[in-house]
Amino acid sequence: MGSDMTAAAVIVAAGRGKRAGGDLPKQWQMLLEQPILNHTLAAFQKHPDIGQIVLVLHRDDMARGADLAGVSIVEGGADRAVSVRAGLAAIDSVDHILIHDVARPLVTQQIISDVLTALHDAPAAAPAVPVTDALWSGANGKVTGTQDRTGLFRAQTPQGFARDAILAAHAAHTGGAADDVEVARAYGLEIAIVPGDEDNLKITVPGDFARAERIMRGRDGHKTG
Repeated sequence: MGSDMTAAAVIVAAGRGKRAGGDLPKQWQMLLEQPILNHTLAAFQKHPDIGQIVLVLHRDDMARGADLAGVSIVEGGADRAVSVRAGLAAIDSVDHILIHDVARPLVTQQIISDVLTALHDAPAAAPAVPVTDALWSGANGKVTGTQDRTGLFRAQTPQGFARDAILAAHAAHTGGAADDVEVARAYGLEIAIVPGDEDNLKITVPGDFARAERIMRGRDGHKTG
């Protein structure tokens, strides 16, 4: 792959994920006999161009993360942006940083490589999947209109950035962004789109666990590449 060799990853895992159900935050729930978080970390740990991984945890989970090897653990904050900034502050001097949601354990080596490669020509890059379904608006259980899907994409992670650019973008942002691409765009950065993957799902609701397991079982040796 050989894209970068000076890249780091921030894995954002400080949320509570209540929509996923269960007694634990979703990142600690099991997927094929391992916590979701372990699968996500493994995808970045085995990529040859990721030299450092920073895991951002909720303060209540700091002790639980103490036994994880090969990652730096930092405490997150009250919202995603605060948690990301905490992760960014713990990154060593690298050229590029990938920011990834812990709830996407099925990210492939190809997506990681494609984002890193795109960063050679752009200050930011992120995977996305074109919207192919018809889009409706609705209210009170009724369809109220249709929406043109031309040029619409479903955003995924990891979202990659030149280190100095994303640090400056977060420092300038007033908060409330849905993701780091929104933060970067508010700062005026151009974002390159790389192909996402339908299997790179974000585990959000209870049914996503079964879908993720089916995908993983369909991969050779349960690998995520």
